[in-house]
Amino acid sequence: DIHVPPGIFLGQRMCPNPACKTHVFCVYSSTGEILRTYPPERIDFDPKGIPAPIVETFMEALTCRAEGLHVAAAIMIRRTLEELCEEKKATGNTLKDRISSLQATVVLPKELFVALDDLRLLGNDAAHIEAKTYSSIGADEVDIGIELTKEVLKAVYQLDDLLARLRALKKP
Repeated sequence: DIHVPPGIFLGQRMCPNPACKTHVFCVYSSTGEILRTYPPERIDFDPKGIPAPIVETFMEALTCRAEGLHVAAAIMIRRTLEELCEEKKATGNTLKDRISSLQATVVLPKELFVALDDLRLLGNDAAHIEAKTYSSIGADEVDIGIELTKEVLKAVYQLDDLLARLRALKKP
């Protein structure tokens, strides 16, 4: 038997995407605000052109975020950076050193290299109790971390393909 508080409703829906049509279970308020869905809503991510180990790790970060596991998501964002450095053969004893080494092999705006270090610190805070760069590891920190990671992955792995597709549309 299900007992729900007043003003909370349970419902079932079908994903409106014709290619998906997944069964979705919803918890919503009397004002129509969706409080929770099962499966949980995930941030969109296009893995095209990104190596499988990086995609797998980042997808785990997205799954953790969808489930509200912000500390785990921040750790997996950091792990995604480690996978990126591994794939690009960046060297160094620490992730900070490998990110610095990455600058010799990857072309990114300086701001994204700074962001990589900030993401490293976010992951450190999530993994180590004594690390206190961020006051908390919550939805805001993780959502921004995910968006920055997506931008880095797009710049490293997807920009060339996007430019090639645009150039292919030019008149001969």
